[in-house]
Amino acid sequence: MRRTSASLVAGALVAILAWGSSPATAVDPSPGVADLTKDINLILGDDRLAIARSAVVVRSAATGEELYSTDAGKLMTPASNAKLFTSAAAAEVLGLDYRFQTSVLRAGRQTGSVVTGDLVLRGTGDPTMLAEDYDKLAAAVAAKGVKLVTGKLVADDTWFDSVRLGQDWAWDDESWYYAAQISALTASPDRDYDPGTVIVSVSASDGKVKVGTTPETDYLKIVNKATAGSSTDVLIERQHGTNTVLITGTVAEPYSEWITVDDPARYAASLFRSALAKHGVRVLGPTVSGAAPEGAAELAEHESMPLSELLVPFMKLSNNMHAEILTKAMGRKVAGQGTWAAGLKVTGDFARGLGVQVLNLRDGSGLSRRDGVTAASIAQLLLAVRGKPWYQAWYDSLPVAGNPDRFVGGTLRNRMRGTPAAGNVRAKTGSLTGVTSLSGYVTSAEGEPLVFSIMLNQYLSSSPKDIEDKIAVRLARFSRTAPDAAPAAELRTQQTYPDLECSWLKPAEC
Repeated sequence: MRRTSASLVAGALVAILAWGSSPATAVDPSPGVADLTKDINLILGDDRLAIARSAVVVRSAATGEELYSTDAGKLMTPASNAKLFTSAAAAEVLGLDYRFQTSVLRAGRQTGSVVTGDLVLRGTGDPTMLAEDYDKLAAAVAAKGVKLVTGKLVADDTWFDSVRLGQDWAWDDESWYYAAQISALTASPDRDYDPGTVIVSVSASDGKVKVGTTPETDYLKIVNKATAGSSTDVLIERQHGTNTVLITGTVAEPYSEWITVDDPARYAASLFRSALAKHGVRVLGPTVSGAAPEGAAELAEHESMPLSELLVPFMKLSNNMHAEILTKAMGRKVAGQGTWAAGLKVTGDFARGLGVQVLNLRDGSGLSRRDGVTAASIAQLLLAVRGKPWYQAWYDSLPVAGNPDRFVGGTLRNRMRGTPAAGNVRAKTGSLTGVTSLSGYVTSAEGEPLVFSIMLNQYLSSSPKDIEDKIAVRLARFSRTAPDAAPAAELRTQQTYPDLECSWLKPAEC
């Protein structure tokens, strides 16, 4: 007999519910732990998670004792919680003093003000290079007396391989800043440091739509089909495989979008060439891609901020491109190969050395939906790194719940305000469609340090981030000796959250 669509769905739902985990039982007989277990079970009993997957682990950071666990060993999609592993591995392998170098070399002799040969712009992955930094490099070249280069301008990004995009990334994300192309030579538009992007801005004036870019550049071809209107409903999107940006819709108020470029190395070289011209240095040949020849002489160099400082915009704002650049940088340092494969091996080896047993990373940022991590693995990482010499800098880079400063609260700046978790929880967020995660540290009501990992996957509702927040707040109220005074009904209340974390919602919608 053929089953109807309705019966198929019903059967599937029964199977899914049967497969899901049962509520956790207290792992410690003390009243406080039993009370905590009851409340977290109640929170996870939310109807939105009925057909979803949930994994939660809570451990004492002081003793390693497990206080709560449900589906701790199930493989889950971590989203940006993957950055916990990437950032910790980078701190260990590269070191907090690690800096990226961007240099200008001459491949030929300089006679007076003339370089007979090529000028090479070489990068090692610096995600913090701004247009003003390329201007300073150009000024330094001019200060060496160079006025004419007879050869080409060579963009050298060979420190990394030529694979620009993660192998599992969605093609329709290519235009958006959180999925920019990875290159050893790149540029960011502002001090959020989103490499490989340009800010495209629109505004309406005298019935027309005006377009500008930050930084000013002619590397993108702008096709403006937008019209002035009574409201702003505009789409700014780079066309697949090109540097053509198509703008459609209506504009009333100023609006900006961070748009990726195709071939960030050539884009960076275009900024540098314009800066050279401004400083009176003329390059006769075209801009090409290539490697600096052996023996090329250095004319100028720029060093990035150290990793200890870069961790702040990286982790607070959940910058995907920083994660991927650091992954390739680790591969280059350890294996001499600036590739995802080499870098991810470094991260995996580091994690396993800490006792992490289950880790399957396909990229450094968590943008891939084939990334797989368990809540137990994240909790183990959080515990194990506390003894590292770089731990304090790494811990300080985590977003702080309820702190409105973007470079302190980060992606948690609008969450858990006015609760015991505010200013207390330091944790990494994570968001993809149907995926949310929150893992980090919190101090209990009795001053006991705790680590936790909350991972929710495959939900079909609006974002259940409030569930994460309720658990985090409950942990901040945790007492081993006294029952929680908050009414159980409070744990069932729902708050509306955006479907994506703040780092995905530029310019500043949350």
